Amino acid sequence: MDGTTPNGIPIVNGTIPYEFRKQMQMGCHDYIEGLGTPYGYPPSFAAGIVFLVLFGLTMVGHTIQMAWKRTWWCSVFAVGSLTEVIGWVGRTWSAKCPYNTNAFLMQITTLIIAPTFYTAGVYVLLGRFIQILGRDSSVLSPRVYLFVFVTCDVISLVVQAIGGGMASVAAAKENGNTTPGTNIMVAGIIFQMASITVFVLCGADFVRRTIRKNLLPSLKGTVVPLLGAMIFSVACIYVRSIYRTIELLQGWTGYLITTERYFIALDGAMMVLAVAIFNLLHPGWLLPGARSAVRAKVDGDAGSFTELRSPRQTPHY
Repeated sequence: MDGTTPNGIPIVNGTIPYEFRKQMQMGCHDYIEGLGTPYGYPPSFAAGIVFLVLFGLTMVGHTIQMAWKRTWWCSVFAVGSLTEVIGWVGRTWSAKCPYNTNAFLMQITTLIIAPTFYTAGVYVLLGRFIQILGRDSSVLSPRVYLFVFVTCDVISLVVQAIGGGMASVAAAKENGNTTPGTNIMVAGIIFQMASITVFVLCGADFVRRTIRKNLLPSLKGTVVPLLGAMIFSVACIYVRSIYRTIELLQGWTGYLITTERYFIALDGAMMVLAVAIFNLLHPGWLLPGARSAVRAKVDGDAGSFTELRSPRQTPHY
């Protein structure tokens, strides 16, 4: 059946000619029932606005908290939320212009890498705990620990960014081959999951050591909620990584990637929770400062504590 779309795009023999499809990919055209989008569905405008607001609030909150408490390393949380904001701008744009290639590229290349900034923050946080409680609390020194896991995070970020760029460009082309880029993305996500798994094992060893050596009583009670926040954030990131891996392994026409509710629940919502928990339980409020931290050491089986302070530290009374 011939005719035109509401925006004047011609329909010839029931299909839209290639040159006009290219025009739709560069401009803004309303969703046409039966004409597929790069997503496999028209993205939800309401969901886009909600997540824009949520990630925007976490970004502003972390920026203010970071500057207020001078915890500059927490900038990774703000940068991660900024990356999420850019991605959700792309999805909100796609809700109005579902065939636009630039909007699609914007969201896929940013939302795939944003969680790596959150994992970097969690890695640094555990490193801070190890610095405060001392070498006895970890199998690795803080310096080695941070170097290993932050390096893994950077590698994951680069690999996912390369794969996301390749796959998204191919997806926007006529009969483009998305397999190479998708495989690279999956490799990056699996590498990230592997590093998170090792991190979880190191974190479990940290908790075991601190409990066995009775180190936590030397710190303020606020540290325990912060440890809980770290565990909660890692769990959210892990759920999201599992979802993304299965989604991409199914391919660009698979059930998960073409069903938006899974993306909203298992990517968007998980990432909001992963970063917002640190707005509520911010390290700048709850983590003892380097100058005021006291490292406890168990004195034999009696469990008495000896305070160890560096010469530069100011005594507390």
